[in-house]
Amino acid sequence: MRYLMMQMATGRAPDEKLFAEMGKFIEEMTAAGVLLATGGLDPAGTRVTSEGDEITVTDGPFTEAKESVGGFALVEVQSKEEAVELARRFRRIVGDGESRIHQVLG
Repeated sequence: MRYLMMQMATGRAPDEKLFAEMGKFIEEMTAAGVLLATGGLDPAGTRVTSEGDEITVTDGPFTEAKESVGGFALVEVQSKEEAVELARRFRRIVGDGESRIHQVLG
């Protein structure tokens, strides 16, 4: 099962300790064959919406920064419980904030 794990933006800059701890976590997941991709996302982003035949493109940043995704990891695990445990470990490393997990279908 594949899961997209997303870290919601916090507005806090990571420090050297966080980079080191996250590096170890990423290496561990990579060695285990669980981590498929990871990355940070441009905080501005672009919103594309449609209504009928009209498509609107709006460049960010957007006022509700707490709703924006700051980074992601795509993992392949055996169960949702395993994905949740990875998210718990991630939250222990990065501290306060919000992560979201979505199963990738198909």
